[in-house]
Amino acid sequence: MRLSQMLFVTLREDPAEAEIPSHKLLLRAGYMRRIASGVYAYLPLLWRVLTKISEIVRDELNATGAQECLLPQLQPSELWKESGRWDTYTKAEGIMFSLIDRREQEMGLGPTHEEVITAIARDMIRSYRQLPLNLYQIQTKFRDEIRSRFGLMRGREFIMKDAYSFHADEDSLKQTYNDMYTAYSNILQRCGLEFRAVDADSGAIGGSGSTEFMVLAEAGEDEVLYTEDGQYAANIEKAISLPADVVPSTFNTYEKLETPNTPTIQTLADFLECSPTQIVKNVLYQVTYDNSHQVLVLISIRGDQDVNDTKLQNELSKLADRYGASTVITLEVPDEAAQGKWAAKPLPLGYIAPDLSDDYVQSGVKNLEPKFLRLVDETAVELKDFITGSNESGYHTVGGNWNQEYALPERVVDVREAQVGDRAVHDPEQILQSARGIEIGHIFQLGQKYSKAMGATYTAESGEELPLWMGCYGVGVSRLAQAAVEQSYDKDGIIWPIAIAPYQAIVVVPNIGDDAQMKAAEQLYADLNAAGVETLLDDRDERAGVKFKDADLVGIPFRIVTGRSLKNGKVEVVKRATQDAQDIALSEVVSTLLSWM
Repeated sequence: MRLSQMLFVTLREDPAEAEIPSHKLLLRAGYMRRIASGVYAYLPLLWRVLTKISEIVRDELNATGAQECLLPQLQPSELWKESGRWDTYTKAEGIMFSLIDRREQEMGLGPTHEEVITAIARDMIRSYRQLPLNLYQIQTKFRDEIRSRFGLMRGREFIMKDAYSFHADEDSLKQTYNDMYTAYSNILQRCGLEFRAVDADSGAIGGSGSTEFMVLAEAGEDEVLYTEDGQYAANIEKAISLPADVVPSTFNTYEKLETPNTPTIQTLADFLECSPTQIVKNVLYQVTYDNSHQVLVLISIRGDQDVNDTKLQNELSKLADRYGASTVITLEVPDEAAQGKWAAKPLPLGYIAPDLSDDYVQSGVKNLEPKFLRLVDETAVELKDFITGSNESGYHTVGGNWNQEYALPERVVDVREAQVGDRAVHDPEQILQSARGIEIGHIFQLGQKYSKAMGATYTAESGEELPLWMGCYGVGVSRLAQAAVEQSYDKDGIIWPIAIAPYQAIVVVPNIGDDAQMKAAEQLYADLNAAGVETLLDDRDERAGVKFKDADLVGIPFRIVTGRSLKNGKVEVVKRATQDAQDIALSEVVSTLLSWM
């Protein structure tokens, strides 16, 4: 392609809406343009990148035996109501674009396709002889993000590959899961990206096990905890670890002490000259279930630990049926306004004890459970002679014990957040370290969640009708493109990995009025493309400096300049990644580039 004929406009300044380097660079280099919040046009250069990524994805998926298809973006609410996720996606997470059509039917634009594919399986899979089966698609998805940001990282419209597998038993599911793990690793390796596969929470998709594939980058929204031995890595939402050892309490008599101005763990520990590991802190949450029922949750946890909201939400989801619900809609620490709707009297915030009386909850409030749900984290269960609140501002108790001064809460849970510096569970000699990552892929073992909810069964060899086992597997194609930029750039612009660069080489003509320069450039352009090296020709009527800056900004791996060296039968070849430059004979340029690719 000749740059003079391409829709190609670069910007010298960072666009105001761009926050992270990759977002700025893709806009400045003319790869995309913003149409609305979270909605972008993929311009010719970016479309080439996306096409290359998609072909790598296809190669690896096809190698597993998966079959490509294309599913509808417009989906009826009935299918989502069968699975029980309509309210979750339209009200709880609120990420589905929904509408009423002219027939007064509720429809949604697909953020994901578990329901659609399960309906197809229900209609078409009859026998165990048809299993296992793995179907995938590459298409546009829609999610109504509360705050669209970071360009293609968190957009409202994006390109995704999603695959769904069906099985007769769990062993078959695990085999395909492992195959997809390998395929995803191959995809990211072929794309030239540094990544880490980590244990992850299944979220609203559900299922028993899941792995995220993180492209490592400082601007990543996710925090990954890992060990140097390579034996453990997990998203912080899922990570587990061994907490620090408890420092034995020096308070062996139970009493109430005045502790003025100590509403935080650190101020209390400083005042009492004690370790935070001796303290039981009690954190109040307000949970809303999908039937609008609200419950006030009091979670007791060791003072030096923090509650992991994702783990807590998962535990509360397990209790949903106790309140006639199926899932959690929201989980939050109630602010002053929220407290005002249900608190019968002011709460002793910062001084709450595990036995905070239920009479703090107003009776008769619609959809509100009239008493606290009391949980205790594993880290607090074994504490002896601990320090905790007294339910009176300015006072704490010391020397307290479970089943003596305080009843042990009804349910023991693991909701602590693993921290950098913790010891690893698999090897206490290994210490957890932290890295930032961009989630590019996520694979799930769904089990029978959707098949049971939607009646998708098959006839087993025994003649018995059984629910299908399912897996699902997603790769963010457009997100991967931007993640590649976020991982590899410098002060001058993008540095594309060769495998997914829009073009592999660019021939720059410093002076298009020089016949020798143009003749050499035209010949190189033709020869390189004929040899399979995808090449741009910058034949624009611009100053040489502008062309060099644009070449660096756009990030083409190899730049060939038909400049001063031509008098010696050579051209300058520059590697974008290192800026290494060398003069190479015209006759050797093609073979040299092929050897570098």
